[in-house]
Amino acid sequence: MPATTTPGSPFRTWWSRRPPTAGAAVMATGILSVGLHQTGYETLSRIALALACASWLALACDFTARLLWDRARWVKEAATPAALTAIAATTVLGTRFTALGWETLAKALLALAALLWPGLLIAVVRHWHPRMPGAVFLGCVATEGLAVLGATLAATEESAWLAHAALVLFWLGLVLYVIALTRFDPRQVVHGAGDHWVAGGALAISALAGSKLIAADSPRLYLWNDDDDTGALRTVTVALLVLDLAWYAALLIAEIARPRPRYDVRRWATVFPMGMTAAAALSIADAVDVSWLEAPGEVLLWVAVAAWLAVTAGAVWAYTHPGHKTAAEPGTSPGTDVRSTTQR
Repeated sequence: MPATTTPGSPFRTWWSRRPPTAGAAVMATGILSVGLHQTGYETLSRIALALACASWLALACDFTARLLWDRARWVKEAATPAALTAIAATTVLGTRFTALGWETLAKALLALAALLWPGLLIAVVRHWHPRMPGAVFLGCVATEGLAVLGATLAATEESAWLAHAALVLFWLGLVLYVIALTRFDPRQVVHGAGDHWVAGGALAISALAGSKLIAADSPRLYLWNDDDDTGALRTVTVALLVLDLAWYAALLIAEIARPRPRYDVRRWATVFPMGMTAAAALSIADAVDVSWLEAPGEVLLWVAVAAWLAVTAGAVWAYTHPGHKTAAEPGTSPGTDVRSTTQR
């Protein structure tokens, strides 16, 4: 007997069931736009930016609609780590807009993200517990996203106070990462559905924030007091990239050892760290004058593009086959055939 569906178009039915983790799709597409811009593929970058903006606007409308007319669901979802994808996605788009010279729009997005950040972060952190999936690192990602956008605008606007605020957020994000690491379930590396990659992606966006803070300094602003401060920031930034690459290698080996090919919406949280690692490597290559990082950074970027295409294909397939199970449901093992005994 076919499953019943709610009235309305298939798209509306599918969209109404969209989990908060869908915001990772905006993050993934937005960071690919940043990386493609860094490597000179401007046309592709703008196409990715247009897709990210369209998705962000749809999610923003959905966020607002639930806040106004479905408050119970909004409050419930706001306490989940995935809610922080709204902040991270907003800051990624703001960073790309700054590169286009659209500082006013980027400032508006920074203000919006900063307004949402404390309330959502507190709500999420209050519900942290042991043995959490990779989404627990989104507290770090959202905070470092604010640092990235703040530092980027500080360099453009020559604003010392904004750079110093970004520096505070940079260190706070690292503190949140350490705390999240104590809550992370390491078994997710082998059994995770996709968001376990955020364990490395959080380090990547932290490294990107560090590179933007280094780049924001200038003789006119003189942000950091002495060579020791600058040297410490450079050392931490490079160390974060090294740790991120170590996570990347470990997670990739785990994926090869235990393939998880079926589509899951949390796979967007795999693409984002891949793209962020590439963007961080490219940015650090410029900020600390390590030109040899550009080649591996570009290779990692195209790996992320390939992953984006694969996940997009999976998302399209899942939408066109709504009755088909695409990933293991909570509490079931991969490959389990879950059917009602009355249908056998």
